[in-house]
Amino acid sequence: MEKCCKFRLYPLSEQSQLMQKTFCCCRFVFNHYLAQRIDAYKNEQKSISRFEQDKEMTQLKNELVWLKEVDATALQSSIQNLDAAHQNFFRRVKQGEKPGFPRFKSKHDNKKPYKGKAAGKNIQVFEGKIKLPKLGHVECRTSKKVEGGILSATVSQNPSGKYFASVCCTDVEILQHESANAKVGLDMGLRDFAVTSDSDEFENHKRLAKSRKKLARLQRRLSRKAKGSQNRSKARVKVARLHEKISNQRSDMLHKLPAELVKRYGVICIEDLQVKNMVKNHKLAKSINDVAWSEFVRQLQYKCEWQRKALVKVDKFYPSSQLCGECGYKNAEAKDLSVRKWTCPQCSANHGRDVNAAQNILKEGLRMLSA
Repeated sequence: MEKCCKFRLYPLSEQSQLMQKTFCCCRFVFNHYLAQRIDAYKNEQKSISRFEQDKEMTQLKNELVWLKEVDATALQSSIQNLDAAHQNFFRRVKQGEKPGFPRFKSKHDNKKPYKGKAAGKNIQVFEGKIKLPKLGHVECRTSKKVEGGILSATVSQNPSGKYFASVCCTDVEILQHESANAKVGLDMGLRDFAVTSDSDEFENHKRLAKSRKKLARLQRRLSRKAKGSQNRSKARVKVARLHEKISNQRSDMLHKLPAELVKRYGVICIEDLQVKNMVKNHKLAKSINDVAWSEFVRQLQYKCEWQRKALVKVDKFYPSSQLCGECGYKNAEAKDLSVRKWTCPQCSANHGRDVNAAQNILKEGLRMLSA
């Protein structure tokens, strides 16, 4: 099984300069060969393979000597990324879409990654340091032990200016928790992030909403700075740091909550939400993006696979909030989101909207699992 470990880097000035050169060289190679592919497709209606461009790389390095200063595997990875984007373009064209060619990379993009492949012992992780191709030993914060064989290391720079290295390892043994036979249904919402069929409620922290005033103030200051000035650059970093803080706060919860649920339950049933369609409602789009349901489901899915637990997705059209958990009566009035509690007209059972929905999701998920 493959697993990635991400570490914060603290490079020296010479190492930082070499990283910036590598970012620029990877961007140049991507744009150079993308232009070549676009011309070949428009003029000759043909596609250039990745292997042809790999062979041309040697000649390009002889013409442009400064390409030899950076990690060769990073340039190869850039061509592979271009090939993946181009194959995706052709796949979408065959499906009848009009996606347009892959976009050229801009030097003004503040998020910069490059991927170096492992060959021999050119990538190694020690206590407090990491060895990277061409860079040598870079000081870093090793928060966890790297296990298995190292495949690659992706070096990136955030818009706030921080450097990170994501080390991808293979043949990693995942520590298995004790098998849990408990089953749970989850109803996700905006008032509470999630409510379980056991009546447990997990708070929606609303990280973006709580930082909205400070973010607006920093963005106003940024808009008043002259373009190209050092003061504008400093103001941009302040905005980026606040966005990064919000993202880290959200990511912390999105890692911990799925891990807790997988540890406690053996079967987890959730609703298959279509977030892409839900954000078309402009009144709720910002709140839906802030709550990050899609990322939560992704985290929950791979953690269940690691621990060999069952994750069941109930169909999005299943009326979980409208059905009575006792007798199955469908109450059309409960479709209104303002109805938080209701009494079943048929069996007189009292229901809380979210807990009842979670219990119905659990029942439907178990039915699907048994079928």
